[in-house]
Parts: sequence; C-alpha cells; structure tokens
Amino acid sequence: MKTNLIYVFADQWRYHAMGCVNQDQVQTPNMDRFAQESLQFDHAYSTFPLCTPHRGCLMTGKYPLSIGLWTNCKIGLEEKLMLKPQETCIGNVLKDSGYQTAYIGKWHLDASEQNFCEHPESGAEHWDAYTPPGERRQGFDYWLSYGACDDHLNPHYWQDTPEQIRPGKWSAEYETDKALEYMDSHRDKDEPFALFVSYNPPHLPYELVPDRYYEKFKDMPVNWRPNVPEEKRTPEMEVIARQYFAAVYGIDEQFGRITQYLKEHGMEENTLVVLSADHGEMLGSHGRMSKNVWYEESIHIPLLFRQKGRIHPGSCDRMFASPDHMPTLLELLELSVPDTCEGMSHKDAVLGEESTDAPDYMFLCSYPGMPESVSAYAALGLTHKAHGWRGIKTPEYTYVIYNGYMPDEKQKEYLYDDKKDPFQLNPEVIDRDSSDPRILKFRSLLKEYLAKLNDPFLWDWER
Repeated sequence: MKTNLIYVFADQWRYHAMGCVNQDQVQTPNMDRFAQESLQFDHAYSTFPLCTPHRGCLMTGKYPLSIGLWTNCKIGLEEKLMLKPQETCIGNVLKDSGYQTAYIGKWHLDASEQNFCEHPESGAEHWDAYTPPGERRQGFDYWLSYGACDDHLNPHYWQDTPEQIRPGKWSAEYETDKALEYMDSHRDKDEPFALFVSYNPPHLPYELVPDRYYEKFKDMPVNWRPNVPEEKRTPEMEVIARQYFAAVYGIDEQFGRITQYLKEHGMEENTLVVLSADHGEMLGSHGRMSKNVWYEESIHIPLLFRQKGRIHPGSCDRMFASPDHMPTLLELLELSVPDTCEGMSHKDAVLGEESTDAPDYMFLCSYPGMPESVSAYAALGLTHKAHGWRGIKTPEYTYVIYNGYMPDEKQKEYLYDDKKDPFQLNPEVIDRDSSDPRILKFRSLLKEYLAKLNDPFLWDWER
C-alpha cells in the first residue's frame, strides 16, 4: 500500500512558537505530542522568508530567482508575478504517480486578478486571486483555496467556479473541517491521497482570532525576548503578542483534529504527516514586526515528520532549506525526483540512515519587492534584483551582505555567532579587507551560490 501524505503549514509561524521548544509563551499540547512522535529538524529555515517565494520553493524544489518569484504575488508591479504553469511542481508529480491530490487554504502563487481587471468576475480584491481549474493549479485535483486575503474571521474561498464560498467561520477551523471531509471520502479508495493544508493564521491581522482562544491569554504577562527593545514593550504590543500566541493555540487545536482523525481510523502508519510553516514572525525582536529579514525569528521555521512504525522520533541538526521540501517528500513516498529540482532530499536523515553528503550550510536571500523600491532602481537604470540581501546560514553562524532595498543605502556585511549570541544582539560588522578565515569561507560559499543561480547581486566588495 502506498503512503498517504498530509502536509500542514501555517503562515508566519515561527520555530519559537511551539510549546516543546520552551521559548514563546504558547500552549500547543497537540503539536507537542506530535513532536514526541516525530523527527524534528532543529535547523529548518525559510530560504526567502516571505510567503510567495517560500511557497514557490515548496512547490517546485527550486530557488526563488529560478522561478521568477522575487517577491509576493501582488498588485502594483509592472511584472505580473505568478508561479508559471510550465513549472514541474510536486502536485504534478504526485498526480502523475497515481495520487489523489488536494490543496486547501492560502495559495498566494497566482497573479493578482486586479493586475488584469479592475473588477474581476470572482470578486477578488487587492492581492487576491481565483485560480480556475487547469494548469495553474499545478496538479491539484481537489481545490478549496484563495490567493491572498487575511480576513481570518470571515474568509472566502473558491472551488471550481468564480463564485465565492463564505463559510462565516475562522479560516483554520473551516479548512480543517474540509480536510477531514476530504480524508473521510478518500481514505478507503485504492489510490493514495496527498493533501496540503495551508493555514493563514497566525499571520496578521493579529486581532482576527476567535475570542475562545484569546481568553486563555488576555491577562497573561508577556515575557519578552531579550532582543525586543524597551520602546517596543508597550501595552499595545503586549496585546499583539497575546493575539499571536492565541492564534497559534487555535492552530494547535485544529491540527489536533487532523491527528486525532488519523488515530481513530488507523491511518497513522500509512500516512506521512509533515508540520511546518512558510516563515516566522519578528514580533518586536530588533524593533521589527513581520518577516523578510535575516534574523532567527523571521527565518527559523518548524519542521516535523511523522509516520508511525517508519520514522523514529527524535531531532536532527541538519540544515534544511526551502527547496529541500519537494525532493524530500517525493523520496519518502518512494517517487522519483524531477531533474528540475535544485534542492536536496533529506530522506536519509528522516529515516535515520547514514549520509556522507549532509549539508552544513544553506543559502538565504531577499530582493527589493515594493513597487516604490523597484521603480527607484529602474529610474537609475539599475535592476532591483541586484540588491536586497544575501546570506549563508549554518548551525553556528548567520552571515549576511546587505545591499539595500533603496539605492541610497550603503552595503554592509555582518556575521552573527548564533551559538554564543542566540538573540543576535552583537553582530560583527565586517571590514571589506577582512582576512578572517570564517569570512573568507562564507564569501566563497556565497559566490558559488550566486554563480549557480545566475543571481545578479551587486557585490562591490569582491576580491
């Protein structure tokens, strides 16, 4: 019997926001039990900590620049960004291999409809998009999704027509309802199923969380991370932190419904379950909110694999990058990995097998993505894709070269010792003439990646 796949990932959910990690003030009893039964990657990171780029990596096994996803699919850009239907995606491979395929929740990989029509038939607004049946669904047969809309308490979805579905229920709860329905109708069929569930919470707006979850946290004193500056530790920020933790608690409850279903129906041994996120959330650390920066709170994501009787519980310290998800999942399902994949499979690590080529570093990147920054570079005859920041992550260090989101910003080079300084409060600012062997090694590794990906990053400190 072939193995089923359930891949659950939440938006803007950081690694620290799992109870079993013992850092944030979250309560995640279901995820904690799941972690005890899973192999957890302690060094899983978002290669490009932003929704569309990571999701593109997840679906294709390729780096963001290789698929042209250098920012979120949004309105206001001259280039209409989308995951091109010509890409070979994991849904295509699964479908061609005999899997019943399903995608539920946030997609954010299709071009925003208002780029093409001011009043689209589907009613999509701003960054949102209805993805009709066909090649843009990338091999997923069952579809209950939307492009990008953050109204968690009053969500909408599309299936196979432009007519919106409005359940009037918290998005994660409704998506779990539909996931359970799907599993119930497909678990006894001859073909295995592959189900992707993409929760939008705990993504902002933080306040859009059901009261039943917030009640548990509303009076809780917030224990700030040491890298949250005093000026950020306001009563308003305390409310936001509680709301974020409450949303994670709600996600935990919904995920627990899925794992309970598998247990009740004897599906834990023939179903590979993966729990992850697309990127993290700063939540005041270093004075920042949201993501798209190289700090731990932004790039470090949960990643757990469970298949009872096959995957031994424990932890793994191997580096795991965004493009690695697709090849790893396919090999665990005993399927061939397309030559198009640029990431590597970690099947051996998941199954506890010996490996001689385990990576000890990974590439990080971000490109200027706001319309005003893109226009500012274009006005000077420059490409914005040569700017932003690039870096190398290892278990011990975060190495970054920042080349600015706007043309007047100066290039800077940083090294963070994440073992000695886990909150990244004291970065080493690197001189261009540095002879430090660590710096020379990181520069060399970064040059290799830039050349491999044809990345036009403008690096005027090259020697």
